[in-house]
Amino acid sequence: MSTRIYRDAWGIPHLRADSADELVFSQGHNAAVDRAWQLEVDRHRSQGTTASFLGEDAVGWDRFARQSRLEDTARRCFRSLDTDTASWIRKYVDGVNAGLADGARRAPEFAAAGLAPGRWKPWTPLGIWLATHILFAGFPTKLWREEVAHALGDGAIELFATDGTGTSGSNGWLVAAERTVGGAPIVAGDPHRFIEDPGIYQQIHLACPEFDVVGLAVPGVPGIAHFGHTGTVAWAITNAMADYQDLYRERLRRRGTEVEALGPKGWRPASVHTETIEVASAGPVEIEVIETERGPVVIGGPDDAVAISLRVPPRVSGELGFGALPALLRARTVADVDRAFDGWAEPVNVVQAADSRGGLLHRVAGRVPLRHGENRLRVVPAWDAAYEWRGWHETLPREPVEGIAVMANQRGIAAPLGVEFAPPHRAERIRTLLDASGAWSAKAMTALHMDTQLASAKTLLELLAGLDGLSADAAGLQHRLLSWDRRMDAASTDAAAYAELRSAVVRRVAAHPALEALSERVGSAPYPQLFRPWLSLVPRVAFALEALLESEALPGVDPAEVVRAAVEEVAAAVRTPTAWGERHRLAPWRALPVATQEVWPGLSGDHDCVLSTSSVPGITDHSMRGPAARYVWDLARRDDSLWVVPFGASGVPGDAHHRDQLPLWLRGELAPVITDWNRLTEESHAF
Repeated sequence: MSTRIYRDAWGIPHLRADSADELVFSQGHNAAVDRAWQLEVDRHRSQGTTASFLGEDAVGWDRFARQSRLEDTARRCFRSLDTDTASWIRKYVDGVNAGLADGARRAPEFAAAGLAPGRWKPWTPLGIWLATHILFAGFPTKLWREEVAHALGDGAIELFATDGTGTSGSNGWLVAAERTVGGAPIVAGDPHRFIEDPGIYQQIHLACPEFDVVGLAVPGVPGIAHFGHTGTVAWAITNAMADYQDLYRERLRRRGTEVEALGPKGWRPASVHTETIEVASAGPVEIEVIETERGPVVIGGPDDAVAISLRVPPRVSGELGFGALPALLRARTVADVDRAFDGWAEPVNVVQAADSRGGLLHRVAGRVPLRHGENRLRVVPAWDAAYEWRGWHETLPREPVEGIAVMANQRGIAAPLGVEFAPPHRAERIRTLLDASGAWSAKAMTALHMDTQLASAKTLLELLAGLDGLSADAAGLQHRLLSWDRRMDAASTDAAAYAELRSAVVRRVAAHPALEALSERVGSAPYPQLFRPWLSLVPRVAFALEALLESEALPGVDPAEVVRAAVEEVAAAVRTPTAWGERHRLAPWRALPVATQEVWPGLSGDHDCVLSTSSVPGITDHSMRGPAARYVWDLARRDDSLWVVPFGASGVPGDAHHRDQLPLWLRGELAPVITDWNRLTEESHAF
């Protein structure tokens, strides 16, 4: 093979090959060398084998991965691929397998965990994609709503409806040619996810005679699925917040060694087998894997009071949409991108695209089943035919772009497909900022990423403004917060004071007698620990606080009196004023925690800011979720485009490019996208 590898000043890989097959092999090899530990952790997650080196804390995930049949679904989806796409993915896997040994020698985590690199299968990239996104649509929220309905009545089932902690915060915007200084569209934004070290997105440049693309790849997956620029067309996505995964309450019974499930046509055999989870420093765990005609049983079983199965589109259809990946690399126009995304399946996204001819696109892409409205809200009975799937939404929503288009997980283009969406604040703020100019440049776009205005503070502050008869200290705090500019800047002590008041309000609402029955139900619900983040009352109150303070749906709760008690509580606490950034610190996830606790930098932003660096009010001010990358794609001149990730191009601790982008990311600066080979440094080895 003839592949040449280049790096820019940030260590970002630029791969140049004589064919698409050679290039995708090189992409896999590069991912393995730069991100071996990350790739192997993700492979084990997709197989449900992480406890074998991470220990007992990982058993919950492994149990779910096995019971939800992630690897088997990946195999099924790989078998459904067209021949060319399957061959292309095999080449990527060949590259990973060729590079893993070298990558593992560079990564100290392997020795620390006692792990040796394994062997990838052709379907491993699909398994990694499934494992990354199986919880992305938030199906455990249906368990939460079920408990709300039992505790507070069916009328309250959507009382806490808002975006969940793991799925929102992403922003994207598209500006048409007539509103840019370059006379061509600009596509920009920032995907928000749990911040991982190393990061989920890898900046990369892929070039061969057929195409030349820059973008944000997911290590372990070939091509560039979510954010890319081919020179003449660029695309980006955000989570559509669609609902497309269902939970069914199953009735199961044993017949000797067999298991039967009650469905609409009576008792039918379910598939059943046992698997063993190996656990480091502990004994193995044997689990039963059951699948009914609805889907795999992920909660309980025939010997439990509750048994619930999970039905997801890839398991039903055998499609992930990976045929779109090579098609996107070859795209030249918006029409090409549009056709590629027609075949997309998982997850369901809002897509924006623009090309150098002025073409614009704003649509939803993915696979969403047609079924009863109750399926979208709660756990439904498996034996009732009313809740069966009835095919797919063949035509998904799209809208014309008139100058500007914004996507921020808000209720909008995807509204017919979902239940819970992000509040409108981020989308409205982005549109307001974009409307302030008719001459946008790529560099000017970077200011939008860092906007810290917190519009959702309005409701709480209006209640605070209406209070009288406060103590002197509380009145002083009241005056201070009513004078605050409502920006969650890291240096702001007023922002920290607001966050402290908000947390006090959240805890008081959650502890109110009106929610006591709900608190008891979710505390004793028979669900696996893996789903507990979706069933915790305090975070649910925190993210629905704006609506709860405006609502009369909680009998006996007087929002004004709750705020009164909270402001007195906060004002009475004697403490030295702190800046928001001293409390609101980055807290990235690592598969293998380090021995010494690292002090991470403080952050600006908050959940409903455009700079959505989310904490969990009432629980912690640390931020575990934020912009996993930022990008600005300029269609006038690609080398005027910009990008950044939270850490760096390398996943190897101690490497010069492991964290060299962190200072940029913190300041809101972006690195230049460089595609001129003469400005890059060729590595000494090629293959």
